[in-house]
Amino acid sequence: MTGAPVTVAAVDLGASGGRVIAGHVGPGVLDLREAHRFPNLPVDTAGTLYWDILGLYRDVLDGLRAAADGCELASTGVDSWGVDYGLIGADGAMLGNPVHYRDRRTEGAVELLLGRIPARELYEVTGIQQLPFNTACQLVAAEGTPQLGAAATLLLIPDLLGYWLTGAAGAEVTNASTTQLLDVRERAWSLPLIDRAGIPPGIFPPLRQPGDLVGELLPGVAARARLPAGLPVVAVGSHDTASAVAGVPATGKHFAFISCGTWSLVGMELDRPVLTEVSRAANFSNETGVDGTVRYLRNVAGLWLLQESLRTWAGDAPADLDDLLAAAARLPALRWVIDADDPALAAPGDMPSRIAAACVAGGQEPPASRAETVRCVLDSLALAHRRAVLDVQQLSGRHADTVHLVGGGARNELLCQLTADACGLPVVAGPVEASAVGNILVQARALGAAPRDLTGLRALVRAGSRLRRFQPEGSPERWRAAARRLG
Repeated sequence: MTGAPVTVAAVDLGASGGRVIAGHVGPGVLDLREAHRFPNLPVDTAGTLYWDILGLYRDVLDGLRAAADGCELASTGVDSWGVDYGLIGADGAMLGNPVHYRDRRTEGAVELLLGRIPARELYEVTGIQQLPFNTACQLVAAEGTPQLGAAATLLLIPDLLGYWLTGAAGAEVTNASTTQLLDVRERAWSLPLIDRAGIPPGIFPPLRQPGDLVGELLPGVAARARLPAGLPVVAVGSHDTASAVAGVPATGKHFAFISCGTWSLVGMELDRPVLTEVSRAANFSNETGVDGTVRYLRNVAGLWLLQESLRTWAGDAPADLDDLLAAAARLPALRWVIDADDPALAAPGDMPSRIAAACVAGGQEPPASRAETVRCVLDSLALAHRRAVLDVQQLSGRHADTVHLVGGGARNELLCQLTADACGLPVVAGPVEASAVGNILVQARALGAAPRDLTGLRALVRAGSRLRRFQPEGSPERWRAAARRLG
C-alpha cells in the first residue's frame, strides 16, 4: 500500500550530459517533467583531462530550482557515472577537480595493481571487470601525489555532489561497487585489498544503501537555489546503471538489459554474484544493484563511437543525426564491422579516421561516407550487444526471453532493430530516461509513495512509459558469420 503522491527531483548525470527531471509518483501514477538539460564537457588543462565538476554543480542547482517551479518538491537524489571521484581535505575543501576516467594517467596502472594483488584474487573478492579506469587503478596511478597524500575523504561523483548539498559524507553502495575495492559478497569496503593496493584506507567513507537519507539541504544551498529549507536528499541507486536497471519495465527474471548511452552496459539482474575464473576471463562485472541484487554485466563501447564521430564532423560541416541514421538504414547490413571495444577507439579524437583504420586492419574497405561510418558503428555495436547477451546467459545459467534496451540508445530505432536481429530476441525499447525513472522511484518509495519491491516499481514503469517492441528480422546466420569475422 502506498501513501499520498509526491513530486521528487532526479539529478541524472551521464558522461556526455546531465538532466534534472521532476517525477510525480503515486498509486498508479508516474509522470515525468524535464526541468533542465545540460552538456557535460570535460576540460583539458596542462595535459590532464578533468570533469568540470563546479559547472555541473551549478547546473544541478539550476535544475533543482527549475524542477521546483510550480510544485512542492518532497526530495531529490543524485546518480551519475561510476569510478571517478573527488578528494576532500581535512578542512572539508575539494583538493582539485576530479580527473576524467579517459585521462591517460592510468596507463600502466593495471600492471601496478595486479603486481600487488593477483587478478584472480582481486576478482574473487570484488567481482569487477578489469578496466584501466577503475577507481582502484586511478588511485594506484595517483600514488605519491600531494593531493592523495592530503586527502581525508574520497567521494564518488554523486556522493561529492550530495556532500556539497548537505554537508554529509558517505558512499552509496551501488556506485562504490564500481571502484574495484568493495567486497561484493559482503557489500562492504574490502580493507585488506585496499591496504594491499597501497591505498590509504582512512579515505573511504561509510556506506549508504539506496533509500537512505543522505541529509537535508544546507541553509545556504537552499537559499541560493530558492529551494525549501530542509529539503531531503535521498540516496538512490547512485550509479546511473543501477538506477536504469531499477527502471527497466521487465516482468519476471528472464530478461537481459542494455543500458545504452555513452557506454552500453549489457547484462542480467541476478540474486548473487558470479565469481568464477571463466567469468573473470569473459570480462564480466558483478556490480551491486538496488534491493541487494547484482548487476552482472559487461561494459561495451556504446554510443561513444557515434558521439565522438559527430563531434569530429562538427568541426567541418555539422551532421544531422536523423539524416545520417536514415541514410545508414538504407545501406547493406554488416558490410563494415569492427571490434567496438578496440582500445584504439577509447580516447577522444578523430573517431572516423580510427574507424576507417580498424576496417582496413580487418581486411575491409574503409567507409567512404559519413553514413557508411554510422552504419559501421551501429552494426558493430549490435554485434557487441549480441556477444554480451549470449555470454551473460551462458555464464549466469539463466536464459533471457527478452532484451530491454533503455537509455538514450532507445531513441535510435536502427540500433534497436539491429540489436534484435543480432541477438535473435525481441527488444523492448524504453524508457529513454530509465536512470531518472529508477532514481525517482527509489526516492518515492523511501517517502512511502511507491511500491515496496522491484516488481511493483517495474509495473509502474510499464504503465507510465511509452515502449516500442522490435522483433528479430533477417538471417541469424549472417550475424553468426559476422561475429566469426571478428573472432
